[in-house]
Amino acid sequence: MRALAGGRRRSRARFAALLVCALGYSAAIGSPLALGTIKAKVASTTLSPATLVVPSGNGAAPFNSSRRLSLPTGWGAEVWARVSNARFAAWTPQGHLLVSSASSGKVVELTAGAGGAAATQRTLISGLTSPQGLAFDALEGSEVLYVAESNQLDRYAWASNGTLGARTVLIKGLPDQSNAGDDVHHVKSVAIGADHTIYVSVGSASNASPLEPGESPPRASILAYRPDGTHMQVFASGVRNGEGLSFAPDGSLWTAVNSRDEIAYPFHRAYGGSAEAYGEVIGEYVNEHPPDEVARLTAGRNLGWPYCNPDPDTRPGNPNSGFRYINVRFDPDVQTNSSGSALNCSALAPIELGIPAHSAPLGLSFLQGSAIKGHFSHGAVLAVHGSWNRTPPRAPAVLWMPWQTTKATLGKATTLIEGFQEPSGARWGRPADAVAGPDGSLYVTDDTAGAVYRVGPSVGK
Repeated sequence: MRALAGGRRRSRARFAALLVCALGYSAAIGSPLALGTIKAKVASTTLSPATLVVPSGNGAAPFNSSRRLSLPTGWGAEVWARVSNARFAAWTPQGHLLVSSASSGKVVELTAGAGGAAATQRTLISGLTSPQGLAFDALEGSEVLYVAESNQLDRYAWASNGTLGARTVLIKGLPDQSNAGDDVHHVKSVAIGADHTIYVSVGSASNASPLEPGESPPRASILAYRPDGTHMQVFASGVRNGEGLSFAPDGSLWTAVNSRDEIAYPFHRAYGGSAEAYGEVIGEYVNEHPPDEVARLTAGRNLGWPYCNPDPDTRPGNPNSGFRYINVRFDPDVQTNSSGSALNCSALAPIELGIPAHSAPLGLSFLQGSAIKGHFSHGAVLAVHGSWNRTPPRAPAVLWMPWQTTKATLGKATTLIEGFQEPSGARWGRPADAVAGPDGSLYVTDDTAGAVYRVGPSVGK
């Protein structure tokens, strides 16, 4: 679960008492990501179609028609709750699911229904400005809830009986949506370190324009604060839109990043029918470049944006190149760094893990220490929203990535859940987050369908 760090880790013991089942699925996932729609195998069995179970009361559009998802064989999925614009999720110490709704300015609390009934819900907080990130922590012996609004970070006291207490506006003046820039990323994510350090993601105000000089706090960065919200530091820079933010089993902080759009071809050679394609924006190249990123963050790390772009090509610039999504090197951006003088791309540490361009990764959660059992617990899940301007469109999905303990890194991503996109490219849903539940299921939010799905081997049985 997101931000199970520091004092929050101590809450896991309380979670253990809530477990009622486990995945128990120990098969290994094998196939790497493919182009277009993303395919995977669970051991020797491909993902199998499963009809979404829709409890009474949850059947409004798009579930007024039968919907199917592709899941690991033996799994099922249900529309567990309906929440408008459901974005990020976090479990309370009492075992209820909190879900942010950016468009309605709310955080809702969901409680499992009895006997297969739909989850019940109540509005926990309202009147917020585009809330997204949620995280709990144990601070000085008491639980607290963090809520990341687009313009500030709030902290709420959380009583042992699950009652919400007083709010403290901990960090004011976060860069919010404005008329500046062409591609504003204003929603925020939050994660809490083992030492209670607060990490907040601040997306760029543009697709690929350099930052405004002297901007404070700077956009396109991961900011770090002391537990009292003071002493801001730029923990990582060059992070175009790092909405996924989560701690790995070794305590390292990871982010999932939406890379730039409309990249120009960066090589002096023929491509796409042009004898000299350097600097041209070519759809065939844009479709696969640059990859989106899943990266380990360390103090001072620069992920390159907007001057350097990760390049997955095994034969850079070749239209018939294969792709390598592990330890992805950088190329200078033609439009912002053609001479390489703005930033030396070769000096940047490679990106640990790439995923196909325009996947649009959002919520990232490591599963170790959760109720997920078997092979899947040794990794992380990532909700990908799917492309907004790719032709053909990149499909929404939930991906799984193995955690390689000896290397302290994530391995190649494979698809765990898909089927939100029709063959025509039309979509009825788009995952925004995926978190492990105390019952051993995955809970997936969908901001397009306005739903929270419960997915796992016990669903629909």
